[in-house]
Amino acid sequence: MTISVPDEPIDAGAPGWRRASSAASSRASRHWWDTAASDYLAQHGEFLGAADFLWCPEGLRESAAGLLGSVTELRVLEVGCGAAQCSRWLSSMGAHPVGLDLSGGMLGAARLLAERTGLPVPLVQADAERLPFRDGAFDLAFTAMGAIPFCADSAAAMREVARVLRPGGRWVMATPHPIRWAFPDDPGIAGLTATMPYFDRRPYVEADPGGELSYVEHHRTLGDRVRELTAAGLSLIDLIEPEWPDDHQRVWGQWSPMRGRLLPGTAIYVCIKPA
Repeated sequence: MTISVPDEPIDAGAPGWRRASSAASSRASRHWWDTAASDYLAQHGEFLGAADFLWCPEGLRESAAGLLGSVTELRVLEVGCGAAQCSRWLSSMGAHPVGLDLSGGMLGAARLLAERTGLPVPLVQADAERLPFRDGAFDLAFTAMGAIPFCADSAAAMREVARVLRPGGRWVMATPHPIRWAFPDDPGIAGLTATMPYFDRRPYVEADPGGELSYVEHHRTLGDRVRELTAAGLSLIDLIEPEWPDDHQRVWGQWSPMRGRLLPGTAIYVCIKPA
């Protein structure tokens, strides 16, 4: 299932919900993450760690969840790696990870953290909709809240992941929970009232003063995600909605203890490419 639509005009400087193509989305995401990399890591870097594997703002870590299984000697692709904290953790566990991201700014931060930790991993700058790897190159692929929400053609990204996985390989994808689309991005009481149609699949966009898209985030329903995965030839074996821990008090954007007690904030899809 592919959802691909032409760009729709937006007033300069005005946020809203408008159609945006893959090319426009990629340009906006690359620029936004290049610009935001330093501030993002200054705000969230301590929580993310330098060589740690955090799946989501709820604080679920791979060391506790074990969603990837044993990774020793496996060839692993991280899609939307950001500063590659997860890949460095996997390297310390005996895996052979490669971190891929669209943003040169985030990959620059990844190189700095690699120097600091002594855990370098190969890094590739590329679009998740067009992975620059041969068929069957990886035993395992994952994304921890990276890349997929910023892909206009996320179905193409699923096909690409399936292509570069070996038969029997695993794809684990954490994204913001689709139900969150219906609610304002507010961690407080205002974020508990649905104001947007869940079935409106137009992306949220922002534009700079010149009218160029500067931020694009795409929405798919839960059913859309399942259909994208199965259409790519992947088998969904688990869908995890992490609960908010009672002792976790950190607010991260729209994620907060108050909202987390009432609404799921993250969906994690565990898939296998049939042998």
